[in-house]
Amino acid sequence: MTPLFRKILGMNWVLVLTMYGLLVFGVFAIESAARHLPGPDGMSGGEFFAGRHKMWMGLGTIVYFASALIDYRWVRWLGVPMYVIGLALTLKAMGADDEIHRLQFGPISFQPAQVAIAAGIIAIATLAQDLPKIHRFFGEPFFRVLLIATLTGIPFLLVVKLGDMGSALVWVPVAIVAILVSGIPWRYLIFLTGIAVGMTPIAYFIVLPSISERGTERIEMYLESVDTGVVEKTDKNWAPYWVSTAVGKAGWKGLGWGATDERGSLHDKKYIPWKTAHNDYIFAVIAEEQGFRGALLLVTAFALLLIQCLFIAFYSRDLAGRIIVGGVVGLFFAHMFESIGMCILLTPITGIPLPLVSYSGTFVVICMFLLGLVQSVWVHRSKYIEVEA
Repeated sequence: MTPLFRKILGMNWVLVLTMYGLLVFGVFAIESAARHLPGPDGMSGGEFFAGRHKMWMGLGTIVYFASALIDYRWVRWLGVPMYVIGLALTLKAMGADDEIHRLQFGPISFQPAQVAIAAGIIAIATLAQDLPKIHRFFGEPFFRVLLIATLTGIPFLLVVKLGDMGSALVWVPVAIVAILVSGIPWRYLIFLTGIAVGMTPIAYFIVLPSISERGTERIEMYLESVDTGVVEKTDKNWAPYWVSTAVGKAGWKGLGWGATDERGSLHDKKYIPWKTAHNDYIFAVIAEEQGFRGALLLVTAFALLLIQCLFIAFYSRDLAGRIIVGGVVGLFFAHMFESIGMCILLTPITGIPLPLVSYSGTFVVICMFLLGLVQSVWVHRSKYIEVEA
């Protein structure tokens, strides 16, 4: 048996099947969610964006299996260069004439913040494992915390400055997971928690307004709805009101895929923000059409995906592998929590895609690349495989 064939047989196929299950589920969800959008050559928007999602799936498949079968020890050396490039692209996006700060390279457009966070996870894993080999001071808990805080804090502030609070907040759980996985003593964790709690008012009332007024407005609007217990149907509260209504009225079975106005579909009436329903608000469309059972199936699939990743983290052969897997779990959980939470009034509206399910172009490829690295941690957990390869 060749080493390559052994690696393929030794893959975590539960992770593979769960990932592709979510991707296929996303194709049908996108086709229904984007049906109001115009498409080229007489094609409906749903058909067009579902086809584009399939194209990104195909490209992501190549990236996934390549990153899964190549030892992540070699891939992680790209972390620091990718991180620097990601920061440079984020700075360039500040001057881009685009509302969501995308950059255009030929036919491909993407948000550099998504590239930066993937690179940041790999860079943290690389430096946290290899710097202590230079001098033991770099392995001290204080320096490790400082390293993680710096690598996550700089892009966090840049993305906040861009006005993309949703993508910026994703860095927080990634940093927390990296600190936990790095083996930082509890006394440091308690001290850091106290500092974070104490700095929250300063960050909210002083730092955040000076960087992004949009972020504070959304938080205040959310806190007002929590305080009053109702969401008023005003211009500012339009999206939270109708999105939460669509989720809440769906019942157990929902209205069915592609539900029309005759069935009482709010999405068909364009009450769910129809221009971004296929990416930011796709959970609301899924919940309205598939009901509680469909939403529960989706959340269960994501839970299975993350549990498999945590299982793989326990079998990692080194710290870098554990940080990579932990960072991916933090990234996916943050996107899931924000994307689903804003549709059920659990969090403020942030506008962030649901991994693998939303139409998000290059972000689908980035997610599959990161899951490929997780798979690589599993495939190369054994020293036997490492020698044979």
